[in-house]
Amino acid sequence: MVLSKTASETDVSVHSTFASRYVRTSLPRFKMPENSIPKEAAYQIINDELMLDGNPRLNLASFVTTWMEPECDKLIMDSINKNYVDMDEYPVTTELQNRCVNIIAHLFNAPLGESEAAVGVGTVGSSEAIMLAGLAFKRKWQNKRKAEGKPYDKPNIVTGANVQVCWEKFARYFEVELKEVKLREGYYVMDPVKAVEMVDENTICVAAILGSTLNGEFEDVKLLNDLLIKKNKETGWDTPIHVDAASGGFIAPFLYPELEWDFRLPLVKSINVSGHKYGLVYAGIGWVIWRSKEDLPEELIFHINYLGADQPTFTLNFSKGSSQVIAQYYQLIRLGYEGYRNVMENCHENAIVLKEGLEKTGRFNIVSKDNGVPLVAFSLKDNKSHDEFEISEMLRRFGWIVPAYTMPADAQHITVLRVVIREDFSRTLAERLVIDIQKVLHELDTLPAKVNAKLAMAEEEEAKSGTVVKKTAIETQREVAAFWKKYVSERKINKNKIC
Repeated sequence: MVLSKTASETDVSVHSTFASRYVRTSLPRFKMPENSIPKEAAYQIINDELMLDGNPRLNLASFVTTWMEPECDKLIMDSINKNYVDMDEYPVTTELQNRCVNIIAHLFNAPLGESEAAVGVGTVGSSEAIMLAGLAFKRKWQNKRKAEGKPYDKPNIVTGANVQVCWEKFARYFEVELKEVKLREGYYVMDPVKAVEMVDENTICVAAILGSTLNGEFEDVKLLNDLLIKKNKETGWDTPIHVDAASGGFIAPFLYPELEWDFRLPLVKSINVSGHKYGLVYAGIGWVIWRSKEDLPEELIFHINYLGADQPTFTLNFSKGSSQVIAQYYQLIRLGYEGYRNVMENCHENAIVLKEGLEKTGRFNIVSKDNGVPLVAFSLKDNKSHDEFEISEMLRRFGWIVPAYTMPADAQHITVLRVVIREDFSRTLAERLVIDIQKVLHELDTLPAKVNAKLAMAEEEEAKSGTVVKKTAIETQREVAAFWKKYVSERKINKNKIC
């Protein structure tokens, strides 16, 4: 006799995931569910939702690395359970971080002695790195003003209006006035002459950008340094420079080794760089390097011993994963100088391919420069009929994520599209993108013809029925606008449908 039993409602081992009750019942979105669900169902539910995300490889808005070698992926997974701050428990991980700091410091030409250790720290990105550098400048300036018996309650930083939002965050969070040099059409970076003119006795530093987020251009740090030396001599101040090399710090040493922007310039006291951009590591790692110990006030460094040995720490957060630090060390020793140079040269060449392809269409002005971060920023020569935002929206049909944005003051009337060229963006993809942009332009160009054709058909029908009413120009214009809005609205609805 064959014995059988009925599977309980929670016994899903004999069912496929999609045949189980767990994918037929909705889970509460903003409250914890009362009961547990099998791991397979939890995985499938989350994985299904994540399918609706964009493809990271086609996210051309981001500077952040989206591909690493399988060997490094394995190292990351092997170390994902290590806490970065447990230095006594994970001494080798701490040693790898120190090696990264020293390698990057030498890359930036820090004036170190033969056996002198570099001063720097790993962060979760350039935002934290900038906060730490800014705090060091503020505290050093305050200490000097106190010693001189002068007011120290109104510190300011001079930057260009093209700075990343983290500078605005630092200024607001830590009560520092942000004095911005306005941009102008055709010149989308900080003007060193105007920047130095804005410096006063309360300026804790001037922030120069090596690789503007807007168009990838390097600011002239050498000219800024020379002008500031002159002003410091005239006034008796000692205003320093911080270089925000988030994007360009891992590019300039390999593509433009003769360019003076780093610690070769005497007023450059600290530099931040994003390991997760052109340092070629996944999101979550940045670095800040100081010129010397004197440039980082000792009072900002905390010493703890409750995790074991004495541990100095200067961070805004505490616990974080070790994976990205280990991944950064992997890239530095795996690629070496030769490998990084090859990657950066390849990115630069692919940016030129894309730029030339866009120029051949005859429809765009190129806003970015050939020298700088490998990206292409471009705007329409004629945007009377269609604008850059429409091109950005329609490119998503092909999977491309290309941002459109307006420039900061005083160039906010300029709108651009920007494509960031990363390591995993090949020449084939560059050529494909140009083809898809041409398709979008062709479709946008035919839209007015489609609208007029439909209006003509409507008038023809009215004529046949004998109910023709002559429309004014403004009425016709409103009909065209209404048709366009309906067309765009329907496209957005259809785009969200899954076939």
